[in-house]
Formats: sequence, C-alpha cells, structure tokens
Amino acid sequence: MSERLNTAFQRAKDEGRAALIPFVTIGYPSVNATLQIVPELEAAGADVVELGVPFSDPLAEGPTIQKSSQRALEQGVSSDTAMEVARELRKSGVTLPLIFMGYYNPILSYGPDRYCRDAADAGIDGLIVPDLPSEENAALRASAEHNGLSLVPLVALTSPGRRIEEACRNASGFVYCVGVLGVTGVGSTAFDRVRGLVSEVRRHTTLPIGVGFGVRTTDDVRRIAEFADAAVVGSALVDIIGDGPEETSAQRAGAFIRELAAATRAG
Repeated sequence: MSERLNTAFQRAKDEGRAALIPFVTIGYPSVNATLQIVPELEAAGADVVELGVPFSDPLAEGPTIQKSSQRALEQGVSSDTAMEVARELRKSGVTLPLIFMGYYNPILSYGPDRYCRDAADAGIDGLIVPDLPSEENAALRASAEHNGLSLVPLVALTSPGRRIEEACRNASGFVYCVGVLGVTGVGSTAFDRVRGLVSEVRRHTTLPIGVGFGVRTTDDVRRIAEFADAAVVGSALVDIIGDGPEETSAQRAGAFIRELAAATRAG
C-alpha cells in the first residue's frame, strides 16, 4: 500500500470515523476547474481523491460521469493531461492520496510500465481499473507494485466467493465494494446486501474496505460508516460541480464534501 493511503486510512480509524473519498472527472468542467476543486475537497475534509481519467466507453459509469467524461474528452483531456494535473496538484500543495480511476485501454495505449512510472512520478498513489479483472491484472499489478502504487480492486454484489477471494488476495490500498446493481449514479445503495458483501470481504483481507456507487447523501455516508472503512461519492459530486457557473464549482464542491465529512462517524 502507498504510504499516503496507509496514513489516510489509519488517521480516519484513529479518529473513529470512516474515510471520505470523493471522485472528480479530470477536465470537468475544465482542467483549471479541476486544479481548483481538488484543493477545496482536501480543505473540506476529504481523505483521498479519485481522479477520473476520461474515456470514451466508461462501462461502469452512469449518465452523469459519462457526460463529464465526454465533456473532458472534447476539450482534449488525455492520459498525458491526467499526469500533468496530478503534478500540478502536488506542486500546489495537495498532500492527500490521489488515485487514478480509469479504464485499461488508455493504459494499454500509453504503455502499462510507463503509465505506472509516470503516475508515481506525478504523485499518484494508486489505480482503480474497473474493466480489468483480478485474474487478468498480473502485468499491471507488477508494474504498479514496482512503482509503489496500490492497485485497488472492485467487487460487486454479484461477485462469486472465489472472485472475491482472488480480488482480496491481489489487492493493495483498499478494496472497493460496489453498493448497487448497476452503474454509478443510478439507483440507491443496497445497504443490507452491501453490508453482507463487506462482511464477506473481511473474511479474506485486513485491508480497509470502501463502499461506493449510489452514495449521495449524509445519511448514506453515515450508514456506510457503521460497517465499512470508507464512503466513496462520485456522481452526486459531479452533478454539483456541473450545476452552476464554473467559476464557483470549487466552492460548491467543497461545501458538499464538508457536509458529507461531518457524517463519517457512525450513529
């Protein structure tokens, strides 16, 4: 696990709360806005930030993040842009862990070894690759480990036991449990079922466990904090970023995350 990720999860645990992990799409509504939004999220209480790398066919994403990704692609945002954004965020003083969430085709086109090396050099702490199953990620996992990056797996409500076990065996950083039957931003978190999924995952790993997809409100975060180590919020935040002038998108994002951060203690 990257040292920054380890420190972030341990700090949240020591403070008796779940970690809060917001997602933003790089380049939505603009690259400059992303560079302003992420520091606001850190100041508002985020523990880790997922930086979505735009892709034309984001199979795990619902309409909100698809739209944000398409907008970013239309502005020319690429893997190279993502690396530069990470570098600029570190230069600006951002210290929390940063994770690239993106799809395997751009990584393959970039070159997995070079991608991991450049991401680590830019200040990235981990990767989430939704369309690369654990049984096929050995090469990328080796490159990630070589460069000190965590490779975070996703497990779903429909994942069979053998796949959960394998994902946990190969995991680094944390394990991401998908809380809905479907894509991001569509439907509500199935709390009873995802609680069972988290219990199953805990049988196979001592890593922190996060729950995302369908997380939209302070009540959602509070309920997740009862049984998981982190709540991940994506589409709801991207909606807020896009719902108003770009000039105030960072302030809106920060205000929303500040509300959710106050709900990270269970009960």
